[in-house]
Amino acid sequence: MRPLHIRSPVSQGRRHTLPASEFRSLSPEDAISVFEIEREAFISVSGECPLHLDEVRHFLTLCPELSLGWFEGGRLVAFVIGSLWDQERLNTDALTLHKPHGTTVHIHILAVHRTFRQQGKGSILMWRYLQYLRCLPSVRRAVLMCEDFLVPFYRKSGFKVQGPSRITVGPLAFIDMVYPVRGHAFMRRNSGC
Repeated sequence: MRPLHIRSPVSQGRRHTLPASEFRSLSPEDAISVFEIEREAFISVSGECPLHLDEVRHFLTLCPELSLGWFEGGRLVAFVIGSLWDQERLNTDALTLHKPHGTTVHIHILAVHRTFRQQGKGSILMWRYLQYLRCLPSVRRAVLMCEDFLVPFYRKSGFKVQGPSRITVGPLAFIDMVYPVRGHAFMRRNSGC
């Protein structure tokens, strides 16, 4: 007869842990990490950076509450940077201005570090960012401009196409998209706001 082998309850449990994730607003001290991820992500695809290092610092100084960084093990892996805007559609002023009394969040950039791409982090980060915007009582909508190939990604997050953007950067043309920030999470129990 063979001895009966019984697994102990301890060995049946999961033995691995997930990396510590943290979501927080970015600060000017995060600007270099942000710019390094942005430069790698955009230069390789379009040849242009949406924000230069001084512009990243500018927005993270003026409106850090409209940014969101995803950190794993203390390392920035993805981020979103936005600013307030006060007009129906974006124009070239929207690329560098923050309008403190605006009710629209202009999402300048969403980028994921190359080693963390194709894992759904961009979608998760956008979802968390849009949920966060619902906590801001003055925000009524979010807008962004993107290249054609990114339209399906943003549609999955709930954005609608507004039409061709008035803004071009060199030979690049963009599509304006809008997301209505419905309801206010701060009015509901257990909203996290």
